[in-house]
Amino acid sequence: MLSAVAGYIVVQYDTGGTGGPGCKVVSGKDDGAAYEFTPEQAVNAATISAVGTAREMPERAVTIALATALQESALRNIDYGDKDSLGLFQQRPSQGWGTPEQIMDPAYAAGKFYEHLEEVRGYTRLPLTVAAQRVQRSGFPQAYAKHEPDAALLAAALTGRSGATLTCEGRPSATRAASADTVRAALARDFGRDVLEPAGAEVDRAEVRGAGARPASSRNGDGPGAAGSGRTVTLPVTAGNGAGAGRDAGARGWQLAHWAVANASALHIRRVSYAGREWVAGHANSEWRMLDGKGSAGSGDRGAGAVRITTAQ
Repeated sequence: MLSAVAGYIVVQYDTGGTGGPGCKVVSGKDDGAAYEFTPEQAVNAATISAVGTAREMPERAVTIALATALQESALRNIDYGDKDSLGLFQQRPSQGWGTPEQIMDPAYAAGKFYEHLEEVRGYTRLPLTVAAQRVQRSGFPQAYAKHEPDAALLAAALTGRSGATLTCEGRPSATRAASADTVRAALARDFGRDVLEPAGAEVDRAEVRGAGARPASSRNGDGPGAAGSGRTVTLPVTAGNGAGAGRDAGARGWQLAHWAVANASALHIRRVSYAGREWVAGHANSEWRMLDGKGSAGSGDRGAGAVRITTAQ
């Protein structure tokens, strides 16, 4: 595969329908490291991470995959490239990576990348550029290395190891309908259906018990567990459940919460809450704020309970 480096870098920020970056990930180490990116890039990065953890791949594998996609396509699902290369990883139908339609499916493309990466002996101990090159066979084998710092920040947030570190403005996209069912379908697409069924996820549809029965936080229909709204997806978080089997419960929760924020514009997500913190689309600085002074940004918060994702309408 041949990376069209210059062309991809030029268009990197002309994406997402917003004219510039609308998302940001920061280091959980308070070292000032940060990376800004677009809603389109956020959706694709979240898919790559979700597919990796669903396959029980380590965080290092996710970092390698994200750095590769940053180099090959700037995390954009493009329908062009060198020769017949397509998609996030610039995979070629003529080289056995799949049909054009399959390769243009980000979840499929990520799965094929991980499938090949698993065949690289000792890939977690190899320099990132070496591991990526053994999968990609690129004409620019050293180019992957420059993306490692940004990919590592994204991987830490999108695997949930680093909590409350990914935010987006959440400006709605006009291309997708807003509904809890749409969110559930996207979760199943990226993580597999186990993320919904064994974990006991549900769309909140509690009946309204008379006028004024809703708690104050839910009267506008956009609070966690908004009664009667049918707009909130609740994902109970327990270690060992679903596609994240064997992972720390707190990390799993933050992965799901960050996935929701990354998809906020595409899926019209209004609010995400987890571990005593809440993200609200369009809120000042789009930051994770404390709820009632409780909760912790750390991924190991065992009192986290559930991730709640509420759509805008």
